[in-house]
Amino acid sequence: MFLARRNLFKEKTRLALSIGGVALAVMLVLVLNGFLTGMYRQITSYLDHSPGSVVIAQRGVNNMLGATSLLPPDTVDEAGKIDGVAGVAPILSQFIILDLHGKKQPAYMVGYLSERGGGPWKLAEGREPEADDEVVFDSVLAARHEIRLGGLIEIMGKDFAVVGLSEGTTSWMTSFFFIRKSAAESLLRAPGATSFLLVTPADGESPEAARDRLGDLPGTQAVLKSEMAANDYKLFARYFSAPLQLMTGIAFLVGTLIVGLVIYTATVERQREYGVLKAIGARNAVLYRVVAAQALIAAMAGAILGVGLAYAAGEWIMAARPQFLIVLEPMESARAVVIGLGMALAAALFPARVVAGVAPAEVFRK
Repeated sequence: MFLARRNLFKEKTRLALSIGGVALAVMLVLVLNGFLTGMYRQITSYLDHSPGSVVIAQRGVNNMLGATSLLPPDTVDEAGKIDGVAGVAPILSQFIILDLHGKKQPAYMVGYLSERGGGPWKLAEGREPEADDEVVFDSVLAARHEIRLGGLIEIMGKDFAVVGLSEGTTSWMTSFFFIRKSAAESLLRAPGATSFLLVTPADGESPEAARDRLGDLPGTQAVLKSEMAANDYKLFARYFSAPLQLMTGIAFLVGTLIVGLVIYTATVERQREYGVLKAIGARNAVLYRVVAAQALIAAMAGAILGVGLAYAAGEWIMAARPQFLIVLEPMESARAVVIGLGMALAAALFPARVVAGVAPAEVFRK
């Protein structure tokens, strides 16, 4: 460790650059993973907070956000008559495009019955809709477009008064807004239409048993709410996770190359010193440990600094762009330290080969 510290701290600028490079690489890995985790939470946020544990959808529809569902007219009444069902919350939902200040904004409309549930789960301000010309709008989207309580929003050619602002109903892809189900039926010109039923089993009835009982309703299929959330998760992860994971891999490679370059340079510059050590009896294993210790010190210092930078960057991103959710979990921070260890071990490979090839006789001959 003494030799490792001596070699590293002799060139403090080079060491600082090495630590900074690893820190930035670890920060990028953590922020990208935090963004993925936050994105997945946002994708399933409605189902996570909606009532019930079973979802009834049109036959062939296995997810909520990626498909349009329309149930047969009598499904709501028939579902409520089945044994083991304590509550049924019908919703009429649809992706639509809003025109806000001349900009097109995709949004997910949820029409619901306030007495049965399925609406906003947390209000930052205001109240739920009580008339067909009232809406609860997402607070983040409202702030971006300077929409306030009492303001008017045009939805599919009709003006709605903003009576509430909801929290936790936005993502970088889309935002939710909530109106009465009768208002949604009027907008979509589909009287009595229902997209999904959120079913709550009776006490003592398992979700699986309720799903099996509900599976016989004509033209529909019953799916556990957790399964439908997983289907939404898989649908969107297929498009977004691969590029982000590729960027994470590139960040790891960049950090490894930075540490490797610094340690390799420090090792090559001191070949004569390593040769002298070998000449007086130092084994290759001892020299390997010196090289590995140098890489470990630089990588671990960079990893710890990177964790701190990741938390700061995450807070800054969410403050500047609230639609992005960055979730940094303790296990991910521990994983970042392990990534730093992996960088150190990988970075020490080539310098170790240089040390192994040092010939003491050649050193003294020079």
